[in-house]
Order: sequence, then structure tokens, then C-alpha cells
Amino acid sequence: MTIYSLIFYVLALFILATTAMAVTRRNMVHVVIYLIFSFFGSAMLFYLLGAPFLAALEVIIYAGAIMVLFLFIVIMMKFEGGRHRLFAPGQWIPAAVFGLVYLAAGTLLVSAQPGSRTVLKTARATPAMFGRYVFQTHWLSIEIVSLLLLVALVGALFLGRRTKKYATPKSIEDHR
Repeated sequence: MTIYSLIFYVLALFILATTAMAVTRRNMVHVVIYLIFSFFGSAMLFYLLGAPFLAALEVIIYAGAIMVLFLFIVIMMKFEGGRHRLFAPGQWIPAAVFGLVYLAAGTLLVSAQPGSRTVLKTARATPAMFGRYVFQTHWLSIEIVSLLLLVALVGALFLGRRTKKYATPKSIEDHR
């Protein structure tokens, strides 16, 4: 086993562990922090696999901007975890079935016959070429995603600014 294989498996375990911790936590701030660790692990994995541009995008966009947005939403909504169970038993069964299917598929992929491998050509592109391709061919998708993010941000602001009715000093004096 080479050092790169060892680093790959350590990073994969790190990503799986931090993502599992994010899914099972009740405190939403802890969820955001564990997801940030997971995104950093994914960025390191991209860098290890020879895609430093994707690694930088992972850190800047996901671990940076989107997680800060999630953190602001969590703070604005003042989410408080309850004392109830995290998931109902009816939700665990489909998750377990899908998890076992993915585990079986992954095991089959890893243990496939060595002679059945196909060699993939390495695609090399500079960030300028990548940006030109994305914004020339997929500009409508990018605009739709940006509109969805704007709607989500406005919705979060609307939910965060919900006014609560508090008793005024005059109404307290009337009840005396």
C-alpha cells in the first residue's frame, strides 16, 4: 500500500465520521461545524486526486460561503433542540435498507476483477477554460440556482424576523 492510498483511506474515514456526526447531532451549530470539517476533508481528497481547483472551490464555496450562510440561518431562527428522539423508527428502516444497498454496491465495485478495469483519460482544464465552458453552455442552470439561493435567503430572513407578541407595560397595568 502506497502513502497515497493510506492518505486516501484516512481521508475517506474522516469524511464519513464527520458527516455521520453531523447527521446525528441535535445542536445545529455543531452540525454546521461537523459539515465544515467534512467539506475540508473532501477538499483534501480532491487535492490528493489531482484537482486543486476543485479543492479550492470546495473550501471557498462550501466550507466558506454556504456554511456561513447556514450558520447565520441557525442563529437567526434560534433553533432549540427538543428532548424527543432524533428519528422515528419508521424512518430508520428505509435509511438502513438504502445504506445496505450502497454498502453492497461499494463492496462489489471495490472487489471487482482486476482485469475488468478500464483506463480513463485524465482531463486537464485550466480554471479559465472551465469557467468559460460552464458559463457559455450552462448559464441558464447557474441563473436558476442563483435564483433559488436568493429565494432561500429571503425565506430565511422572513422566518428569522417573525415578530412575537410581548406584553406591553400598559396591558400589564390593565390586568391589576
